[in-house]
Amino acid sequence: MKQKTALDILKLGHNVFLTGPAGSGKTFLLKQYIDYLKKNNIGVAITASTGIAATHMNGQTIHSWSGMGISDTFNEEDYTKLKKRHYHKQKFKNAKVLIIDEVSMLHAHQLDIVNAICKKFKEPFSPFGGLQVILCGDFFQLPPVAKYGQMARFVIESEAWEEMDPKICYLEEQHRQEDKQMLKILNDIRSRSCNQKTLDLIISRQSKTIKNEITPTRLFTHNINVDAINDLELQKLKEKPNMFLMTSAGNEHLVASVKKGCLAPEMLVLKKGAVVMFVKNNFERGYVNGTLGKVSDFDVNGMPIVKTFAGRTIIATPEKWSIEDGDAALASVNQVPLRLAWAITVHKSQGMTLDAVEMDLSKSFEYGMGYVALSRVRTLDGIKLLGINDMALEVNPKVYELDKILGELSQQSVDEILKMKILKKRALQADFLERCED
Repeated sequence: MKQKTALDILKLGHNVFLTGPAGSGKTFLLKQYIDYLKKNNIGVAITASTGIAATHMNGQTIHSWSGMGISDTFNEEDYTKLKKRHYHKQKFKNAKVLIIDEVSMLHAHQLDIVNAICKKFKEPFSPFGGLQVILCGDFFQLPPVAKYGQMARFVIESEAWEEMDPKICYLEEQHRQEDKQMLKILNDIRSRSCNQKTLDLIISRQSKTIKNEITPTRLFTHNINVDAINDLELQKLKEKPNMFLMTSAGNEHLVASVKKGCLAPEMLVLKKGAVVMFVKNNFERGYVNGTLGKVSDFDVNGMPIVKTFAGRTIIATPEKWSIEDGDAALASVNQVPLRLAWAITVHKSQGMTLDAVEMDLSKSFEYGMGYVALSRVRTLDGIKLLGINDMALEVNPKVYELDKILGELSQQSVDEILKMKILKKRALQADFLERCED
């Protein structure tokens, strides 16, 4: 499915599951739809399963927005507490559309709780209380984090999924990877057809130097490796350290949520020569979440001057991350949008596009880990491989079978909208906007 077709389906007001490979433009499409809704004064709740994903769109976690928190259960007493919060009632009253990004990492029972909460605050007999619900994600990426000894269940296995009966929009155009070899590797992993030729392509980058002047970001599967490398590399630099402290405003609980999800640290220590990564999208200023560079100096105001891999020189000034309700910011933090980037975890890299990566997949322990790491990079030449195990190329067999079904259902959605007369389509889209205004 093309992005334009998917946008037309969203504008019709259907519940939708928006999916597709890494780099197919899912987040870009969501932003287009959010802009459309805001332009028409339609209340939209922008959420994601993780704080990191939520900050990509100035949203909040679905746990925070719905009020379910991190609880695995929700009872009448919990509902009663929620209903006493005027702010919570007002939030549901204003919302007409609910977006949940990165649903591959959301548990089935959590989606059921969100459904039940929405019914309590909106229409009790409609799925999600009558909200248009848009789920977005790719089941080939990292799954929900399961407690020890428990099996993770995807949202598609929830009762809420069956109730909402979503249209499937499977985006297939590739907007990230720039070379055919990289695309072949990723397609082979998704189709469970990795053979010796695929492995040879990946192994061809074993201990290979990446031909650019920027030190590549190192991706590891475990936090302990990441923190140790970043601290060690910063200490090696003999330059004077510059410190940047995060500032915040708004509801204390929501501020904590923004801080947790925001990749920028509360205290950022930089030195001239530090390898850094931008952690926010700012297309006008020439960087996106994942743009790599090196601190070349500090300006007269003490702000870091970053020379990017692409050769641009950017003065990194503080940016704002916020949780918004309409035009109002409920909570916000301000910080220079950088973090040390000699190393990051594979989990934290999900949703990013990286220029150059040195990755160690030798301790991969989860389905999708290798796929997420490899799909961050535009070209095979942008990878230096430190190690790989068999698990890195594995995808969940259940997801593989599901993917075929989703592709077929998406084609049905394409056929339906192509058969629809243009004037009828516009009329139905206008009807949805009117219903939202009631």
